Amino acid sequence: MDLIVRNARLADRSSGELIDIGVEQGRIVALEHALAGEAEVYDAKGCLACPGLIETHIHLDKSRIIDRCAPQERKTLSPVKGVSPLKESMSVEDVHARAERTLQDCIKHGTTRMRTQVEVDPAIGMRGFEGVQSLIADYKWAIDIEICVFPQEGLTNYPGTDELLVEGLKRGATVVGGAPRYDSDQAGQIRRIFELAREFDVDIDIHLDVGPTADAMNIYLVRELTEKFKRGGRVVVGHMAKLSLLPPEQVAALARSLANTGIGVTVLPTTDLFLMGRDRDHAVVRGVADANLLCEHGVNCSLSSNNILNPATPYGDCSLIRMANLYANVLQVDRPERLRECFGMLTDRSARLLNLTDYGFAVGRPADIVIVNAESPEQAIAEIAQPLAVFKHGRQTVAWHPPPAVLKSRRPPRQIAAPADVAFRVNTGHSRKGRRESALPQKADIDQRDGHVRLVPILLQKSPRRSCRIKIRNNRIGANGFLNQRCALTPDLESILRTQTGKILLQHNLPTSRHWETMA
Repeated sequence: MDLIVRNARLADRSSGELIDIGVEQGRIVALEHALAGEAEVYDAKGCLACPGLIETHIHLDKSRIIDRCAPQERKTLSPVKGVSPLKESMSVEDVHARAERTLQDCIKHGTTRMRTQVEVDPAIGMRGFEGVQSLIADYKWAIDIEICVFPQEGLTNYPGTDELLVEGLKRGATVVGGAPRYDSDQAGQIRRIFELAREFDVDIDIHLDVGPTADAMNIYLVRELTEKFKRGGRVVVGHMAKLSLLPPEQVAALARSLANTGIGVTVLPTTDLFLMGRDRDHAVVRGVADANLLCEHGVNCSLSSNNILNPATPYGDCSLIRMANLYANVLQVDRPERLRECFGMLTDRSARLLNLTDYGFAVGRPADIVIVNAESPEQAIAEIAQPLAVFKHGRQTVAWHPPPAVLKSRRPPRQIAAPADVAFRVNTGHSRKGRRESALPQKADIDQRDGHVRLVPILLQKSPRRSCRIKIRNNRIGANGFLNQRCALTPDLESILRTQTGKILLQHNLPTSRHWETMA
């Protein structure tokens, strides 16, 4: 064997048992306890392992252009109007450079497979397509990419676009898409997309049903044509934000019909959350479809990024795990089994959506392995866990070295009682002059006094449950006012202390450089 990944918790096994993964010539050859053999070893140390994260819907070609776009009014914002004036100035080199930066961030966050949307029309021509296509071979060592070619600004009403779609399909695009919302003949565009898919025998991935009301939804025509052309299992609809405007029972009924037809759904939380509800100045709708509800009724769903740093989504760091966490917050997902389903929408459900038959942990399949800094899928989503290592075909492509997290005061105490001590500067509100200093618990020595500020070392003792208790006395909150609260994360600790004890200066001693190592 060439590689053994030891002590991994496989995401597709709920038991949490530790498994060794044996790799030879880029493929998995063994999945066993205490695997015997001589090979290079990576010790996962009980962390979660998955067969790679999958980005099912992203626009590499128009990422990172937000700084070039003119500002728009909130209620009338249109991403198309923001991007359209820039197209003629986009060269192949410009598209390649921006797309490459976004692609690298995706890889660093554990993405090993991707479907990217690429738009074509007479304004951009094939320059966007060429800029992205050149990355496929350049980054084959780290990620598999397929292109979905589509018309963003209309098809039936934009002469010359149809010919460019055909050219894209002839030049290697394996998926055809659409955006009927921006076409004067929405039904005409959808029908033409299905005709092209049949002619070139490619899958379909359409942007669908985004708007302020649930009227005139195109999903019913897509369902009809999927049945007519027998494309079940090869059609995906992205966004579907209008589902968020329907009562749950109507969504459930529609979901069952989509499941029976074989239509998958990709939910795009950041974009839909950013764009929906702009017609309202209060009680603003969230606009994000409930993928968990769809899954419960048989629809295969994925969660994806869509846009990165452009007018449709002026945010993003390409972390799919962060995307799932955002989705869980917006849809108020809190049960462990539902959070686990969210992780599935980044992994095995996404693989099924893209019809990837070689994905997963099984002997003979590609050794694509991502080690995540968590012990379970639900923990990974809840805590936005960071991928620690990524392997593509058995070769490590990314290593992440977590920086040491140290809490320090601006002026550390001269003596620290134990290595676990952390010092906080607590403003008691009392001056040294004219008032006797109040008593503190014996274990809290005052190392320095400076006017209104006391420097108090506080012992943080870690419990088996990965939390800590902080006990500090401050006379501002009463003669017997003690803080004795449980907290799990550093931000919680800071919040509790700031709230309970007055002004506290808390410095996170984190380096400014990014602790990434990418292995080309």
